[in-house]
Amino acid sequence: MTTGAELIREIDACRVPRGGCAFWWLGQHGFAVKLGQAVCYLDPFLSEMKSRQVPPLLRPEEITDATLVLGSHDHVDHIDRKVWPGIAAASPGAKFVVPKLLRERIVREVGLSDARVLGVDEGVTVREGGVSVTAVPAAHEFLDADPATSLHPYVGFVLEAGGFRLYHAGDTCLYEGIHARLRQWPLNLAMLPINGRDARRLERNCIGNMTYQEAADLAGSIAPGLTVPAHFEMFAGNSEDPQLFADYMRVKYPALRTFIPRHGQCVVVEPGGR
Repeated sequence: MTTGAELIREIDACRVPRGGCAFWWLGQHGFAVKLGQAVCYLDPFLSEMKSRQVPPLLRPEEITDATLVLGSHDHVDHIDRKVWPGIAAASPGAKFVVPKLLRERIVREVGLSDARVLGVDEGVTVREGGVSVTAVPAAHEFLDADPATSLHPYVGFVLEAGGFRLYHAGDTCLYEGIHARLRQWPLNLAMLPINGRDARRLERNCIGNMTYQEAADLAGSIAPGLTVPAHFEMFAGNSEDPQLFADYMRVKYPALRTFIPRHGQCVVVEPGGR
């Protein structure tokens, strides 16, 4: 099995095609993404847990190459509070991007410096290392906008660099308006959760996402160059078979490309999502 140090060396050595990107699935909804020379860690979940079915691929102190670390919402498998300080120390130039509603809390409770934590929400874009990050509201069961500020506790991210655009959905269900929001961008790549939801999970506070059918229909609506399913295999009782997603896409949207990732595998995406 590839060690964390070997994985970092592979990421650093990877040459990204002009107008393309490379990504490595870290498990759950976590990805390392390389855009040009920038390395972005999206929802990296690296904490040790007995309930994990896939061990962490990296230790926080091994992440010495981060340009951006993105956390879509304040659950441990998305904003991994225990490991963010270690990443911050190992990558002293990295900036951390979180929902604007949560920014002050993350600064205060995680112990990151104020200048290193950037807040985003709908209509807010931040730029770092040649990468633009824009938030898209997410409905983690519900579209829970804060009544006082209208800011969102759950978001997805659209990353743009060198003409390449990817959408990392974070944790979300479908909601009215998500299709129109995402059609603003011609997307080369979409990373979508497929683990679904049900009463038993919600009753034990396991908040749900799109089913694999809903994720396929979202991809069919926004037509990215490539669609990658995620948020499966990590926890028993909160997963889905990605082949069901791929098969549904193949039958219902045969013109769209789909790729099932493997943990730690390098995937190079050409311009257009090839």
